[in-house]
Parts: sequence; C-alpha cells; structure tokens
Amino acid sequence: MKKVAVIMGSDSDWSVVKGACAQLEALDIPFEAHILSAHRTPAAAAEFARGARANGFGVIICAAGMAAHLAGAFAANTTLPVIGIPMKGGAMDGLDALLATIQMPSGIPVATVALNGAKNAAILAAQILAVEDAALAARLDGERTVMAEQIAEKEAKLQAELGR
Repeated sequence: MKKVAVIMGSDSDWSVVKGACAQLEALDIPFEAHILSAHRTPAAAAEFARGARANGFGVIICAAGMAAHLAGAFAANTTLPVIGIPMKGGAMDGLDALLATIQMPSGIPVATVALNGAKNAAILAAQILAVEDAALAARLDGERTVMAEQIAEKEAKLQAELGR
C-alpha cells in the first residue's frame, strides 16, 4: 500500500493534524508526518514533494494557516494528489488560509477540506488510495456502516425521549 505524507507548516498545527494521523492509523494506512515550511524551508519542502512518489507515497496532506502556501508549493512539485487542510487562527481566523488553499492556478489543483478538517483529509486520502485497494475500500465501507448505526441509535434515543 502507498503511504500518506502528512505535512505541517508548523508544530502549532499538530494539535489538529494528529487527528488525520489517528484516522490513518484506524484505517491501517501507513503514513509519515513532517514539519516543512513553504516559506522557511522551501528547498526541503520542494525536495520532499519531488521525491514523494519514488519514496512510496500515494497522497500528500498539507496543513497550514495564514498564507497557507504549503499545499500549493507541494502541488507545484509533484503530480501526486495533494489535500490541503486550512488551519484556523491568525487575524482572519482561518479565512485567509481557506482562500489561499483553494485558489490554485489552473493545472496545479489542491483538494481542500474544511478549516481544521484533518479527519476528512485522512478519509479523502484513504478514498484516493482505495481506488486501487479493495481491502481499504471495504474498511471505508465499514466506517460508513458504523456511522450509520450511530445515527440510528441517536435517532432511536431522540424518539424515545419524545415518547414516540
């Protein structure tokens, strides 16, 4: 199975990003997590992105706030799918990061999840990898079944509370 690279622009992103790592672990997807900055370590970030395919990665997740250039910088240096997690915080509470992450030039796409959407980034990475991995697709189906069962239990509890 291909690995997922989970890249943070700063260690301050870890409190959110670890949710993506936990989801990848729950789905038995190998991953590596690294701190690389598009602005402070641009050469190292570009080198990682350029070598990602040869190093066994299938998807790259990038989390960054404020200018949030990280996902775009990675996408510019690889043809692997890149998923951006815009991080909340800063003067605009994440709106700047969201806009920076979704506004990629034509030909250099970045899939973008919600602000601090680490779990969805991991699930999207899993769905991309599952195109070629039936066992992973089955694990994802199992996750959805569990979610549906949880909602059914909550609905039953609500109806019981309402006396219906």
